[in-house]
Amino acid sequence: MATELKNLTKRSENYSQWYNELVTKADLAEQSAVRGCMVIKPYGYAIWEKMQQTLDRMFKATGVQNAYFPLLIPKSFLCREAEHVEGFAKELIVRPTSETIIWGTYKNWIHSWRDLPVLCNQWANVMRWEMRTRMFLRTSEFLWQEGHCAHATAEESEARTVQMIKLYAEFAEKYMAMPVTIGVKTANERFAGALNTYTIEAMMQDGKALQAGTSHNLGQNFAKAFDVTFANRDNQPEYVWANSWGVSTRLMGALIMTHSDDNGLVLPPHLAPIQVVIIPIYKNAEQLAAISEKVMPVVERLAQLGISVKFDDADNKRPGFKFADYELKGVPVRLVIGARDIENGTVEVMRRDTLEKHSAPLAGIADYVNTLLEEIQDNIYRKAVESRNAQTHVCDSYDDFKARIEDGGFFLCHWDGTTETEELIKAETKATIRCIPLDGDDTPGVCMVTGKPSARRVIIARNY
Repeated sequence: MATELKNLTKRSENYSQWYNELVTKADLAEQSAVRGCMVIKPYGYAIWEKMQQTLDRMFKATGVQNAYFPLLIPKSFLCREAEHVEGFAKELIVRPTSETIIWGTYKNWIHSWRDLPVLCNQWANVMRWEMRTRMFLRTSEFLWQEGHCAHATAEESEARTVQMIKLYAEFAEKYMAMPVTIGVKTANERFAGALNTYTIEAMMQDGKALQAGTSHNLGQNFAKAFDVTFANRDNQPEYVWANSWGVSTRLMGALIMTHSDDNGLVLPPHLAPIQVVIIPIYKNAEQLAAISEKVMPVVERLAQLGISVKFDDADNKRPGFKFADYELKGVPVRLVIGARDIENGTVEVMRRDTLEKHSAPLAGIADYVNTLLEEIQDNIYRKAVESRNAQTHVCDSYDDFKARIEDGGFFLCHWDGTTETEELIKAETKATIRCIPLDGDDTPGVCMVTGKPSARRVIIARNY
């Protein structure tokens, strides 16, 4: 493992290769025998489980319930909402997303205003036809959650749509330690069949954008396609109002590329499967027994504090191998204790985010580590914010933009609001309008491309 770690490609040399190697060497995932699909390995799945469990708890706090709908969708369903189907291959009958099968089901559930709202979420896998795949970022099959809500009014549906994108932003920043920008997609970029698509956009270390989550106001399109009506308070028939929202295992890719370094993964403590690893240094069974006697109360105290800890006393791997392995896997805190430490009443502490090592008193070490983990979480987030800010630029010249976009970054530019200009920018620079920020600069100006009036600045970037 130590030898493999030394061979990890540096980000500055080949960022894409660094990412692919890290996913494999850190035991997160590997390519499968099925073209375009991956195997998520236990360590990678443990991170996804922590994401899933946290999000699930957050969803349920807003009144959402989990359900499950069929993997297979009748072709006739896919043809009912023609605009929606344009975004997916028509021959698919394995779900690319579940709006059609869910709204075919909601017709049986909803009859009166008393049946509303319906707030359902599904944890599932979906299939998309992808020509070029990359583990976690773009695969033919991936895991996700998709929420589908039905409401009596347009106002309630819009409020839920915004509520969920803000929930995703809270999760990204509080748990993933990943700063995001909440915004609205342009008409060209919004979800097929939606009235509006809200997004959270994150910046990776190489300056590319990554769409980390979306929430769609679907209006009454699916209700009309599947004839989902309800009797309102005046006993008059109305079509229901809909929204859908989702995140996927793409968040795993975002987590890796936001924080990790040339030594391996850097995981925020809030999502690390192992938050603390304790490695004993010993020469014989008697020393190991003495160390274990001191360590077990620490393990118990950490567990009481809700901290996941591993005491790695396995004798089939050298300490150096263990150090390299846990560093590669991004374990936030490493404690090392040997016979001399027992005598001195100390322990060596290493934090993964800075790779700094120091000695600390063994007495009270669990509570010290509890505080340290929060410091690491805050530091990782602060570093990500600083990286994003350093690569965010205000730009008013299209020539300047075309020259600087090669180096990546978020560009705050004026745009005239037309699809023609948006498509021209994409064709000439491979960059897209990531979003119209909700809290962005709304000072009017002129489009950097056409010189026509612009209502506000948008974020333009190349993306994953």
